Amino acid sequence: MELTAFQDPRIVRAALDERRIAIVGLSANELRASHFVGFYLKRHGYEIVPVNPRETSILGHECYPSLTDIPGPVGVVDVFRTPDAVPDIARQALAIGARYLWLQFGVISQEGIEIAKEGGIDVIVDRCLKIEHARHVGRMHWLGFNTEVISAERRRPV
Repeated sequence: MELTAFQDPRIVRAALDERRIAIVGLSANELRASHFVGFYLKRHGYEIVPVNPRETSILGHECYPSLTDIPGPVGVVDVFRTPDAVPDIARQALAIGARYLWLQFGVISQEGIEIAKEGGIDVIVDRCLKIEHARHVGRMHWLGFNTEVISAERRRPV
């Protein structure tokens, strides 16, 4: 499977225009990438909808156990789960009428991609929503690159 087929800048930009984003696998742990992305998106005016059955609230928003429990429409489903969870997530995204399925870095599931595409959902694969937002709005800086540490503190020089 050629991943670049699922990284079309026009589709990325259209997905970024959606204002309500469900983040599947959003963590309450501030050191996790999903938390950092959720915080960033909220700070930039997006309505985030946490999907995590183990939490009741993250970043001040009610958590839902699954996509199908979310009231109202969702434009983008952003996935921070293992690839084996993606087919079920894709089916749920279809059931709620999501327009885009966004699979974060390393979350690659051919079956999940096919389910979404066959249902008419545009799919973005192996890209970070936060980094793409920063790239498209011209705010790419050191926080958008792989520093191997997600933290509010900068490393001290050795």
